[in-house]
Amino acid sequence: MRYKRILQCIRVANADELRDNNFLQCGEIGKIKNPQSSKINCLGIFFVRMKGLEPPRLTAPDPKSGAAANYATSAAFVNWRCKCNLIFIIVLFFGLSLEIYSAFNQNKTPQNCSQFIHNSPSSSKNYCYFYTKYLMLTINPLEVSVPRIHNFLLSAVAPRPICFASTIDAAGNPNLSPFSFFNVFSANPPIAIFSPARRGRDNTTKHTYENVKEVKEVVINVVNYDMVQQASLASTEYPKGINEFTKAGFTPIASQIVKPFRVKESPVQMECVVEEVVELGDQGGAGNLVICRIVLMHIDESVLNEKGTIDQNKIDLVARLGGDLYCRASGDALFEVAKPLTTIGIGVDQIPATIRHSKVLTGNNLGQLGNCEKMPSAEEVDAYKNSEQFAHLLSHLNIQMDYFAANQHIIAKHLLDEGNVAEAWKILLI
Repeated sequence: MRYKRILQCIRVANADELRDNNFLQCGEIGKIKNPQSSKINCLGIFFVRMKGLEPPRLTAPDPKSGAAANYATSAAFVNWRCKCNLIFIIVLFFGLSLEIYSAFNQNKTPQNCSQFIHNSPSSSKNYCYFYTKYLMLTINPLEVSVPRIHNFLLSAVAPRPICFASTIDAAGNPNLSPFSFFNVFSANPPIAIFSPARRGRDNTTKHTYENVKEVKEVVINVVNYDMVQQASLASTEYPKGINEFTKAGFTPIASQIVKPFRVKESPVQMECVVEEVVELGDQGGAGNLVICRIVLMHIDESVLNEKGTIDQNKIDLVARLGGDLYCRASGDALFEVAKPLTTIGIGVDQIPATIRHSKVLTGNNLGQLGNCEKMPSAEEVDAYKNSEQFAHLLSHLNIQMDYFAANQHIIAKHLLDEGNVAEAWKILLI
């Protein structure tokens, strides 16, 4: 299944016309100098870059040596035509990100749209500007294979927490296996659900599923970074009766209420009674929802903070993504977003149009502004404009007041990215 992206090029008189036509919102921008004066043989030198890969080169025929055009990649095919005022480029490839760079300006390519426009000449009659239309890949699950839709789902619904499920069968044999189709769904009563799905390749069921049907109890152990490799080892499909505690090197400890063992190395262990098992289908890939009521929790005190709650950095949890990828939920991966639980924000629709339609501020930035209960008053904005705080900010950013208006949204974005919403609002309303 190929992913199609169409790039169009339109002639504009100047950069302001490009802004007015709102092309900056369409994606990456590139340019080619003097398209009318360049011969067709010399016009086709571009770099097509897919992020994470070396940029393959697409070169035009060499008029001196007679060498044919060199398409150095099978991942992208470019077929383009040049007319006086319009260029269409159709690119078919599997990648996720495309940037077009002019070979005439290889060493001075713009880092972003704002820089590109800022550096554009006042009269751009000899330039064509490219904008990108991103097309959505639409998938009907009934029209693709189970492994294909499975791959998309696991890569899109991510990261997913890991349920390290400890169960026993009717004969008392323990089983230990990780599942990332898992989450909590209620606090009163405390309910967690995980799904040991039917195997896609042969439609067989997993030992965990069979065990909870026989003994309706389970211990859900969380997985942190210190134990992730062992937990992955426990996912090996050993024959029934093989003890994954032993194979993966974990320490079983007795539970207080339920029969399955807890994993000593896990920082949080939840003893659960299985309320219900909901079978979603009888074909490969079908889920089996194991609805668990938590009857007892065990938390390692070393992961608690001074308030007696779990410190996300100390517990250092990991989560699953698509393929073999995991992520670590600690350190620089963590950030805070203010929750409007006790306040009512003004909403993005109430933000002045000149700010709401900014070419600099992102959707995240607008969300920050809209989450405020009210905008600063005219008096507050005027007081800020005459304050030492404002003067210090301009000095720190090396911006003179004469150039403030041209950089107003850029300054506000800088403040918003630092979490300083109140001051950003005042900057925007000056």
